[in-house]
Amino acid sequence: MDNSTALALFRKCIEKYVEFNEAEWIIFSQHLKVSLLKKKQYFATPEKVCDKVGYIADGAVRYFHIKDGQDITGYFSFENEFVSSYKSFLTGQPGFTYIQALEDTILVTFTRKDMDQMLSNPMLAYKIERFGRLVAEQYLCCYEDRIASFITQTPEERYMHLLSTGREILQRMPQHYIANYLGITPVSLSRIRRRILIGAK
Repeated sequence: MDNSTALALFRKCIEKYVEFNEAEWIIFSQHLKVSLLKKKQYFATPEKVCDKVGYIADGAVRYFHIKDGQDITGYFSFENEFVSSYKSFLTGQPGFTYIQALEDTILVTFTRKDMDQMLSNPMLAYKIERFGRLVAEQYLCCYEDRIASFITQTPEERYMHLLSTGREILQRMPQHYIANYLGITPVSLSRIRRRILIGAK
């Protein structure tokens, strides 16, 4: 995928948040960078400030923490989704999350410095403020849904929900990452899958 294609995909994606006319887009795009995050490379690591937000034009990343020497998967992001250690990006404080490419991933990124410069530009300020607010709201909604699922659903219900809405994860991710994401062991995941398979017959 070339840079122009990645930027076109990014522009199409953000139309649900804000639309730029051609003059605005020319200025905005000067603050964007297209880059390749190789498989297993990190977009963010704990104890370091994550100073950028990325849009995934192609590929996938995994969010995880390490506890007692084991990594625990918390979330995945795929094409047409944003990726960041967002609290770190907003506050300028070190983050606490690993974000790692699960496959070669093409990103369109902008830094906090870029954001501040655009907010200072009278031509872009209003739309950039709106864009930033709506992306933050989306992050908040995803986080709340994730927390609520662990409070209100059983592991099997979470897996069934994943079957109906998250087939990308099931097709592209190793089973032990999926088990982590669901909050269960790989053995428990295998049992759930067998029960579902038997019930479907």
